[in-house]
Formats: sequence, C-alpha cells, structure tokens
Amino acid sequence: MSHDGVGPRAVMRSVAFLAAGALAVPFLAGCGSDEEEVAKPLAGQDIAPVGRDRIADGGTLKWAVDAVPETLNTFQADADAGTNRIAQAVLPSMFRLDATGRPVPDPAYLESAKVIETEPRQVVLYKLNQQAVWSDGREIGAADFVAQWRALSGKDSAYWTARNAGYDRIDKIERGASDLQVRVTFSRPYADWKSLFSPLYPKDVTGTPDAFNDGARRKLKVTAGPFTVDKVDTAQKDVVLTRNPRWWGRPAKLSQIELHAVPRDKRAAALADGSVDLADIDPADARRIGLAAHGGANPLRGSGKTSVKKLRSWALAHGLNSDEAESDQTELRKAIAGYLDEQQALSGFDVRKSLEPAYTQLALNGSEGPLADERVRRAVARALDRTALAKLVLTPLGLPAIPVGSHLALSGQPDYADGSGAIGVMDTKEAAALLADAGWVSGGPVKEPKKGDKAAGPESDKGDKKDKGDKEKPSDGGRDGQYIVGEDDKGDDSKGGDRGDGADRHLAQEGRHGGAAGAYAPQGTAAPGAAPAAPLAKDGKALTLRFVLPSGPGSETLNTVAERISAMLEQVGIRTTISKVPDDSFFKDHIASGDYDLALYSWPSSAFPATDARPVYAKPAPAADGSVNVEQNYTRVGTDQVDQLFDQAAATLDEGEERDLIRKADTRIWAAAGSIPLYQRPQLVGARRDLVNAGAFGFQTPVFEDMGYLKKGAKGAPSPISPTK
Repeated sequence: MSHDGVGPRAVMRSVAFLAAGALAVPFLAGCGSDEEEVAKPLAGQDIAPVGRDRIADGGTLKWAVDAVPETLNTFQADADAGTNRIAQAVLPSMFRLDATGRPVPDPAYLESAKVIETEPRQVVLYKLNQQAVWSDGREIGAADFVAQWRALSGKDSAYWTARNAGYDRIDKIERGASDLQVRVTFSRPYADWKSLFSPLYPKDVTGTPDAFNDGARRKLKVTAGPFTVDKVDTAQKDVVLTRNPRWWGRPAKLSQIELHAVPRDKRAAALADGSVDLADIDPADARRIGLAAHGGANPLRGSGKTSVKKLRSWALAHGLNSDEAESDQTELRKAIAGYLDEQQALSGFDVRKSLEPAYTQLALNGSEGPLADERVRRAVARALDRTALAKLVLTPLGLPAIPVGSHLALSGQPDYADGSGAIGVMDTKEAAALLADAGWVSGGPVKEPKKGDKAAGPESDKGDKKDKGDKEKPSDGGRDGQYIVGEDDKGDDSKGGDRGDGADRHLAQEGRHGGAAGAYAPQGTAAPGAAPAAPLAKDGKALTLRFVLPSGPGSETLNTVAERISAMLEQVGIRTTISKVPDDSFFKDHIASGDYDLALYSWPSSAFPATDARPVYAKPAPAADGSVNVEQNYTRVGTDQVDQLFDQAAATLDEGEERDLIRKADTRIWAAAGSIPLYQRPQLVGARRDLVNAGAFGFQTPVFEDMGYLKKGAKGAPSPISPTK
C-alpha cells in the first residue's frame, strides 16, 4: 500500500465491507484489549534514519513500483498506489500521517488549521505558510481550495471524480483576513475535515472538467513539493521526478527519483542488477537477501564431484524454478552460477521490515447460499484460530504475531479497540451448535462433491469454467483451478514456494476494484492434521463453501493460509472448494461481482474511518434500475444500525464521542461476521545499504526531501538482518 498522508483515501477512493444486522449487540468496549498494549503501533518504522548532515547531496533513487500509473490525478477512479506516491512527492497536503497514523499539519504548507466556529455552522480557518508557492511562482491560496471543492463536490457531473466525501459538506470557501488565510464553511458538521485538501491540486488542474479529466493524467505542469514530475515514460515504464527549484523547504538531498515498474517476481533480480535500489519484496526474497549478507555454500566448487541430482536438489531448495532445475547439466550449472552472482550482488542490500497500515481478512459473501444465514457466518468465525493464522504469517518474519481486533483501525491508532469479543474466541463446540441451529447436521443423505459440481454458495456459470488467460495447471481433485479440501491429500499447495501475496499490487485501491491477497507463510507450511468432523448436510446437500483465491505469482503462501483456514473449518464439518482464478479477474469478476463464498484480500486502514470505512460497510440498497448498490461492501452484509453509527461519527466534532461511535460500529460489524480481520500485513522492503531515511515506512508519510545516500565514510546505515528462518 502506498502511505498517503490521509490514509487510504488517495489509494482507495472507494472501499467496502459489512455491518451487523438484527442481532442486538451491546457495546463491548475494548474487548480483550489492553489499553497499554495498543498505545503504539505493533512495529515501528524501519527506514535507516540518519541526520541530513551525513547524507550526500545528489544521486538518483531508483524505486520499484507495480506499474506506471494510468493517471496522476489521485481523485480519479483508476488512481493507484503509484499515483499516490507521486502526489506525496510533488503536491501539497494540508495534513500528513505521523508514525502512529494520526493526521498532523504539514508545516511546509500550513502555519495552522483549526475549527474557529461551530455555530451556526462549522468554520475551519487555514493559515498557509507564506513561502508556499506553486512551481510557476504563484502563491498557494484560496483559489486553489475553491477550484478543488467545486470539482469534488459532486454538483457538476462533468467532473469524473471517484468520490466526493467531505467536499459535498462544504457550503462555501472564501479568502480570510489576508491572501494567506482560507475560510471553509461547512453546511453540516464534518468530523473528518482534516482529510480534505490532501493532496491539493493547483486550480489549473481542478478549474475545468477537461483539465481535471484529461489534463493531469500523464503530466503535472504545476506542482508544489520537493520534487516535480519531469516525465512519464510508458515505453520505459518509468516516472522521473526531479528536484523542484522553487521548493522553499529543506532542499531535497536526492537530485532525482525514478519510479520504475518491476513485477514482484522480478524484484530480487532487479535489485541485484542495479535496476532498482528500493523495492517492496516478498518473504522468499527477504530470506534470500538475508542469506546473501551471510554468504553460503557454493555447490559448483569442486563441481566434478557433485552429482546432477545434488545440484538439482540444491537449486530447488534455493528457489530456482523446476524448469531450471530439470534442465541438462550445462544449463543447470549456468542457472546456479547466475543465482550465485545475484547473491553476491544482493549482499549489498538490507531488508527493512515493519507492518503495513493494512490488514488481511477473510471475507464471507452473505448475499445468498449458506452464508446468507448469520448463524453460519458466526460459526465460520468461531471455527477460526486467528492467533494461529497470525503466527503462521508473521512469526517467521520476526514480526509481532497479534491478530487484528478491529475492522476500522489498527493498533497504535486512536480509534483502535479490540472488538472481537462481539463474536467470541475460537470454540468448535459453539460453532457446531450454531450450525445445528441453522439446520446443518451430520448424517443423512449427502451428495459428495464431484468434478464439475457447484459449491453450495454463489457461483456463476463463468466461475465453472477456466477463466480466460488462466494458464495454471489443473488442480488435483476437481476441474481446472479447483479442488475439494478434504477429499484427498493431493490438495497440499505448500510445495509452491513462498512468494508472498503481491502486496499492494492487489490492494483495494481508490475508485477501482482491487484487492490484495495479504498472506505470507513459511515455505512448506502444511495445514494441521487433526481429524475432520463428519460433513454437514441440509436438505440433502453438503455444506461446501467456494473459496476463491488468485493464482498468479505471489499467491502460493496465500493458498497455504487458505488451506489452514479450510482445515479449521473441516473440524466443524464445513468443506471448502478452493478455486484459483487469474489475478486480473480475481477482484473484478469474483469479489466485486459476488461470485465467491470465501475469499482472502486486504484493506488499508484509515485515519478517518467515519468517512472512509462507511462505503465498505454500508448496507446494500436498491438502485433506481432495480439492481442492488453495494457501494464497496463486497460481502453484501450491512444494517441501518451501523450506517447510523458512521453518520453520527462523521457529524460530531467531539473527538472522544467520535471514537466511541466508531468502536460501537466495529463491535456490530464483528457480530455480523461478514468479514473476519486476521492479521496486519507485513511490510518488507529491499534497500541498498547506503540508502537512508527510506524503507518500511509503517503508518508515516514518507519525507522525500530527507531521503538520500550516505556520504563516503559516514556511518549510520543498519547492519544486515539475520536470515529469516
């Protein structure tokens, strides 16, 4: 995920989830949570912090991104993490996030910003930094605020905006006592006013629909950050940022930043060959970099005595693919030599690690089928050992393995409280009782799943077929991309290596359907071997849920986590049909369209949950054309009660009251069991050892002007991490 100053808003113009239904749930404040334990983030930043006096002047940072952004306008539907990263470096943000995920004013742009009136209406007064100017020399001022408000207010449909939250509550914007003051008057109270105007675009971009819709997609002529956009080169897959000569703050240490698109499975090679200096990586590459720092055995030394069988075994154990390992002896030795050369180059890199401001959750589609029954959803939740899943993912990486206790905040954020007590701890007996109450019992006629059978839950015709472009080999026990968990022992996907989850490559992004498979697990981890319960049936049909997962690079350990969950569900008689689909169709064709029962993907946290989380959990409502508008609530579980709590939280200017309302909403979301938060996503970054003030940023917005390379002879870079076991 990118680390926007206002949380997921500029990475995710739309997010979605669920709420609690008819079940009356009392407010369970801080269930199972220790206030001191959540007083700070579970993991801090890891950026090799160094004072500016030890950083060389100049240099180019080559930074891997998933793709060249389709647009440089963060308020458009196809904005992504790359869009956001560029905006952070080149545009003003009135507020940025600190290390605990709290919004703080950015002194480069603001002297102050506060609510100065509440009656008869809320008025916020912004006092701008008198040195703040756009790159064309014009002062940043009220005209820019007004143009952005009008573009994002939702009143003019000619502007192709992804969302209008907050801007639609503004009544007027006017100049204050001087050109450096901006008065914003709201038509109704808005608690999350700090989320607005971050980023702020120049009026040249937001002033007309044409400029907004098309003018800022591939270029930003006017900027106001430590860097400017020099060029966007789609052919070379590069975005080049250069120092802003009109920047009034601390001068940027780097002369240039190149954002270069590199696929996840190519990043270790890109680091080794110098194509990039900084890259988000998966656990397998993190281990590889750790091992490179400590050297390792060379199987080619004395190669005349080393059998081909041993070389192949060594190659597979070190992550070379099966095609390379099975090649003839000459090609095999060549592949191993290339690997060892890369290892030598990787010895000059560190792995910097923290926890991402995002969590992975198990989504349960409550629109139809068995999971439409709240008792079945709650039974699934009670069958899960969330602590074991967190340990599976995070312990091998040396990160705190504590399950996420809130849908709406993460540990360290002020809104965080563990609301999982509303659903209860793992209890297979209670899960079985809930299933029995819903009519699912063992014994009786059960039709065993066979090839081509549909699962008990939603599955469109297209889901029965191999998705176009899916080149994965047929899985054992079922049709292409699918097998039945519990039918045999051939479904173990743990041999597939450990490539992480694709991280922010699939993370749900603003204004576009996206989702992230956020699981990481040690290579070869197998599901537990406890004897499963007898299958359950109702009306002669077995209780089998379709578990949809992405199949592309980076999904192997996600599959391992899914298998662990499936094994847990087997203990209460719930079978799962794992269905693997291509990455490019996972979210669009399955999650967003409701063609799944269970799925794993991730959501970013927000500093402004009253605004950002509402569409994630909003109750689906009938649309004018007769369809159902789910907003971004892809589990299709929601209630009026939760919607009201979000509305109340967004309308209060009392921070304590807002926090209480958010926590009440979370307990009701837990009780509905439409999604089950599992663990905070690990953040692993490969970084050149002499690169400082960059890496795993955690909650905090990156400070681009302080990034750079150590002066020759200067000390301060971290020592290499130990290999991850």
